[in-house]
Amino acid sequence: MSTSGRIDHLVVAAPTLDEGAAWCERTLGVDPGAGGVHPLMGTHNRLLRIATVNHPRAYLEIIAIDPGSAGAADGRRRWFDLDDPALQAGLRAQGPRLVHWVAQVADVRAAVQAWRDLGLDPGEVVTASRPTPRGLLQWQITVRRDGRRLLDGCLPALIEWGDTHPAAALPDSGVTLHGLGASHPQPQVLRAAFAAIGVENVAVEDGSARLCATLHTPAGPRRLSS
Repeated sequence: MSTSGRIDHLVVAAPTLDEGAAWCERTLGVDPGAGGVHPLMGTHNRLLRIATVNHPRAYLEIIAIDPGSAGAADGRRRWFDLDDPALQAGLRAQGPRLVHWVAQVADVRAAVQAWRDLGLDPGEVVTASRPTPRGLLQWQITVRRDGRRLLDGCLPALIEWGDTHPAAALPDSGVTLHGLGASHPQPQVLRAAFAAIGVENVAVEDGSARLCATLHTPAGPRRLSS
């Protein structure tokens, strides 16, 4: 089956949001736009539009643990492995980096079932929201209670947006996405998972687990790797 999957956004994790913004200016040559707070997950973010004709709603999310939060709700761990000690140590030592990506699907519950039929467990579908100047932004997203990214972050979280998509409010940044690839020791699993949700524009290779995104920026071409 296919649920019309496509690249929604790239996730760059940072030790702090200020460090993430500084990384963006230094690496991509632009200041990221405002984001918001995720009370459900104890995180906050800043956003950057990276859309192209082939990726019409794509954006970059710089995310960090919100120091004003006690943690994620209901005893769960934060999404994108942000509570993982090894990931946190790596971010402190090496700075912000690409850690994950999110695929938009037309029907997130159907997409979850398609993956479960393949033996993959993306976790439960969580309803989340955050306030914006244009009103409440709402979405449904897959999150495992342990916060773990599947296949080392190569397999995306799945998202179904409500009436509003955040990219609609983001100004052109001068940064555009021109490719996303994933390598993994189990490439056949990645290919089957992508086919099950209709993702066709993510290159898959056999190799060590890694994501790689190609961006065009005011500072020239840039490659982000996990």
